[in-house]
Amino acid sequence: MFSGEKLKNIREEKGYSQAEVAKLLNISRVSYFNWENGKTKPNQKNLNLLSRLLGVEETYFVSEYDIVDTYFKLNKDNRHKLENYADDLLKEQEKIVQLPKYYAYKVFEKLSAGTGYSYFGDGNYDTVFYDEQLDHDFASWVFGDSMEPTYLNGEVVLIKQTVFDYDGAIYAVDWDGQTYIKKVYREEDGLRLVSLNKHYADKFAPYDENPRIIGKIVGNFMPLEV
Repeated sequence: MFSGEKLKNIREEKGYSQAEVAKLLNISRVSYFNWENGKTKPNQKNLNLLSRLLGVEETYFVSEYDIVDTYFKLNKDNRHKLENYADDLLKEQEKIVQLPKYYAYKVFEKLSAGTGYSYFGDGNYDTVFYDEQLDHDFASWVFGDSMEPTYLNGEVVLIKQTVFDYDGAIYAVDWDGQTYIKKVYREEDGLRLVSLNKHYADKFAPYDENPRIIGKIVGNFMPLEV
């Protein structure tokens, strides 16, 4: 790659001003200035004229020239050491991987009924991280093993606020001061809350106790350690 800095150094060493070099090469001062500034580089014809004017090889203006020049000045043993060192540096460089992007989620222990059919967290939440940005309205914890094997203890469930959609879907339900993550069936007198783990009996939330569907479960994940 052409080095404007090396051009500037050799020009000053030879005692030329930018204007003088530009005039001798029959180009504008702006064109020459852009060479030293790194915005453009001379074509092959002007590169040849520059090298003859300044008394250097054309390769002098290549930014890698110094490294190559130093290499050929080394003896055989030191060249071998330099090659090995360069290989080691390259291997270390290739080990560096870009860190993944993490997205923050506010996870509430309990979701409570607010005004009308809106819901809000109880104010106590944990901030956790995951490597995907997933659409949701609320996030809450899974406690215990009643919804295994699909929803594991310690996982986060993502909730999209909605009214009851259909029987057998997984919903977050606000009932009796707690938030339940259950498969829900709507019956004549209330909601039947069913665990996925067959070791747990169904729960029944009578309508006169005002159970409310907070929303449907649209995803889950185990938080990542950051």
